Amino acid sequence: MRINHNIAALNTYRQLNAGNTAASKSMEKLSSGMRINRAGDDAAGLAISEKMRAQVRGLDQAASNAQDGVSLIQTAEGALNETHSILQRMRELAVQSSNDTNTETDRAELQKEVNQLSQELSRIGNNTEFNTQKLLNGTFDGTFHIGANESQNLSISVGDMRGYTLGMAGKVAVELKATVTTAPPEGSYTVTGSAGAYKLLDSNGVQIGQSADGLTFEDMAATPATTFVFTEAVTQGTIKSDGVDVTATAYVANSGLQAGEYTISGTDLLDSTGTKIGNWDAGTKTATDLAGNTLVDFEDTTAVTEFSVGGVDISTQKAANTAITNINNAIEAVSAERSKLGAYQNRLEHTINNLGTSSENLTASESRIRDVDMAKEMMEFTKNNILSQAAQAMLAQANQQPESVLQLLR
Repeated sequence: MRINHNIAALNTYRQLNAGNTAASKSMEKLSSGMRINRAGDDAAGLAISEKMRAQVRGLDQAASNAQDGVSLIQTAEGALNETHSILQRMRELAVQSSNDTNTETDRAELQKEVNQLSQELSRIGNNTEFNTQKLLNGTFDGTFHIGANESQNLSISVGDMRGYTLGMAGKVAVELKATVTTAPPEGSYTVTGSAGAYKLLDSNGVQIGQSADGLTFEDMAATPATTFVFTEAVTQGTIKSDGVDVTATAYVANSGLQAGEYTISGTDLLDSTGTKIGNWDAGTKTATDLAGNTLVDFEDTTAVTEFSVGGVDISTQKAANTAITNINNAIEAVSAERSKLGAYQNRLEHTINNLGTSSENLTASESRIRDVDMAKEMMEFTKNNILSQAAQAMLAQANQQPESVLQLLR
């Protein structure tokens, strides 16, 4: 018998420590609900579950991205719905104006509403935005990331749905004035401020006064209006016929302006809000956008400071018929764009459903690897707890064994 080393006690002590350690780990797993709390619990399982966790979080964010995309599309489509309503009303007015039971005065009133509707089309096209991004002015070309990994994208573009692009902006009207030195309704007129004296012709080509290229002067007090056709340029001023003020409206080439009011200030082209939208070249009488593209060309007209762009022309029976065709084309263009956006939205909604299913399945897979089986772990904890208690009891017995040596010494 040996007393310096109690082998039985040492062995029992080792078993006690092992039982306590195992019980402690079981308690940790039971309290956290996780089978893997650190890499040492399951190194391979931890690596696999972390990759799955990255995929799950990526899928959840992709679903959120897709939902944001749906919101953007709904914003654009809602604006186009209103655009459709405006076009339908404009078409109704064009059909009404194409009927010759309407007088010129009637058509002028109808034209006023069309002009306002055209400006609203432009406002919708220019101002519709999502998170400060313009949607309907032809500049939006976005990419939605709808997957958990790189390059899982959906590209979406929205066409230019502004009034001018849809063909709903009409002539550029420039109101000019000049001065004549004589007042009689017949004979020659001298226009002050022009390059010289020109011939003013009536609608039959008969000389009745001064003329300037491209300008039609109407006696605003006359019913029906007295019309003067000019064949050369004229500067600002006042024309009087029998002492009645006469104004002129010049129509020039419109290459890209929306319906609305515009002002020329030095070398700047300003919209109705005073915002610079382009540049003015006084030498060529041409307005260009900020990218240098021609917007409007006044050709020989001089001294222009303000002008307006009207809506689609319905001022005559012929013009109204043409307007019906143009509006039909615009309605078809908006319908095509709305259909495209609807297809995008349906696709994204299916994408959201699929992402949700994938996230659910991956979460279940991660759970099987990382989560603890509570029943099984409780069984392990109970076993280890019993073993620890048994080891404590046996350690007490092992510590008493060396005392038997004392019997030999009596």
